[in-house]
Amino acid sequence: MDGKEGGTGAAPVEFADYLGMPLVEGLTFVNNSLRGAGLRHRVKIGASGKLVSSFRILKMLALGADWANSARGYMFAVGCIQGQACHTNNCPVGVATQDPLRQRALNVPDKSARVARFHANTLHAIAEMTGTAGLSHPIDFLPHHLIMRESDRDIVTGQEIWPYLPNGFLLRDEQEQFGYLDRWKRSCAESYEPFDAHIFDQKATGM
Repeated sequence: MDGKEGGTGAAPVEFADYLGMPLVEGLTFVNNSLRGAGLRHRVKIGASGKLVSSFRILKMLALGADWANSARGYMFAVGCIQGQACHTNNCPVGVATQDPLRQRALNVPDKSARVARFHANTLHAIAEMTGTAGLSHPIDFLPHHLIMRESDRDIVTGQEIWPYLPNGFLLRDEQEQFGYLDRWKRSCAESYEPFDAHIFDQKATGM
């Protein structure tokens, strides 16, 4: 899944500011919804959206992603300056353009070496942090490995903020504090539109 933070930077401002769901919230929702429906073991989740650092990649794995797609850092390594002209064919550094003249700004031998180094260092940092946490594989990260500061005095674990909810809890009609069951009951297999009986009745009667 893609968080609203992702994209080329050339999206309309209103879209970038207001549409979509941030990656952390979206990933948590998808992971727990699949767990609640008893389907998590049958669906793989990929996560992307402004993932540049190794830590951000590991955080997404901890929150439920099976893999993470990181593009922005590689774009920077190849020379992107976020000119927000991707859709105009006038990229000033030759990265996102079909214009032969502008493409000359992209030095492929030099930039390819930079991308390779960025990739190697990203994987090295992931391996170091995985070992430091006492884990043997990055996919072993879980929410409780994340420690978040809430105030000057208080810290909480990721499990308190982004918990993995029990498998099958939606099918068992188990109420929980995060509102998943309410959303589940409002959903409809025939439509992506949230179903609310009260609002539906108002629309149907014109009241």
